[in-house]
Amino acid sequence: MSREQMIPLIVLAVVLPLVLLRNRRPRTLRPQFLWVTPLIVCLAIGLGLWGVSQGAGGQSPTDPVSLVILATGLILGAVAGFWRGKMTTIHKEADGLLKAQASPAGLILIVGLLLARRAIEPWLEVHAADWGVNPLAILEAFMLFAAAMVTAQRAEMFIRARRIRAGQPDAHVEVDA
Repeated sequence: MSREQMIPLIVLAVVLPLVLLRNRRPRTLRPQFLWVTPLIVCLAIGLGLWGVSQGAGGQSPTDPVSLVILATGLILGAVAGFWRGKMTTIHKEADGLLKAQASPAGLILIVGLLLARRAIEPWLEVHAADWGVNPLAILEAFMLFAAAMVTAQRAEMFIRARRIRAGQPDAHVEVDA
């Protein structure tokens, strides 16, 4: 592996334990601000996709097979986000304040996808033409997966938080009396 390929793996090795430690404690959940992160992520990924398409030299993934790959990335991301949102434990305190604690399984999923993307990228560039697949479609599908996952997770958490505040039951909630 070259030095440039190792940098993201080193960053991941440093950041992952910090994120896991940070997620051990419940954090205050403010449902009214759950839309901010998806907006930022979608804008960043949208700009990234636009930048990739500008630098692709007319090789943007717009053929039918590529569109199916992109749609699959979006759908799988939304399913994964819904699952991550459901797996988040929401703790309601006596004063009504909501605390959320993310499941480590969601972080493991994200890390696995990052590693998978990094692992298949060189192989994909060599073999994609044999299959008649635009390699950009698969790489962009990973980015769309991430955007859909963040958006669906936050939407699910928002719906659950409103339900919990209204006093309705939830499978992943703890209430302090």
